[in-house]
Amino acid sequence: MQNTPNLRQIDELHSALLRIVFQFNDPNRDDILIKAAGINLDKALFPLLIGIDRFGPVGIVELANMVGRDYTTVSRQVGKLVALQLVIRQQDSQDKRIHNALISPQGKEMTAKIDQTRYQFYQQMFNLWNDDEIGDFKRLIEKFSTALTQFETP
Repeated sequence: MQNTPNLRQIDELHSALLRIVFQFNDPNRDDILIKAAGINLDKALFPLLIGIDRFGPVGIVELANMVGRDYTTVSRQVGKLVALQLVIRQQDSQDKRIHNALISPQGKEMTAKIDQTRYQFYQQMFNLWNDDEIGDFKRLIEKFSTALTQFETP
């Protein structure tokens, strides 16, 4: 038998997810991570660099959709990352009209510092969780993420 959540549970879950999304989208949090990692990067470029590192090579339109920005803005910002030698643009092998962004070796060095700092932050956040709780949380977040990416609205 499948468990169907009630309206109140869905509403509370949605509120919790919104709080998480708002925290991740807060540029002040990015600024804290940038400073703690000891890197020099405009916080407007931060989510693009992270997205390219995690999901690249990625096209500009897809990247713009991921970060919720206009693709012309993202294209200009990716150009700045290219000028900083943190990102490389490369023609898509399937569609020659598309230029994908991928992380450069210098960009990978920077994201490694960011990842190490984020790891330290998460260690502090999860220090009162036991291994089973962290494992359950990871498994459920992955399950939700997979369901969300497969969900199509009418």
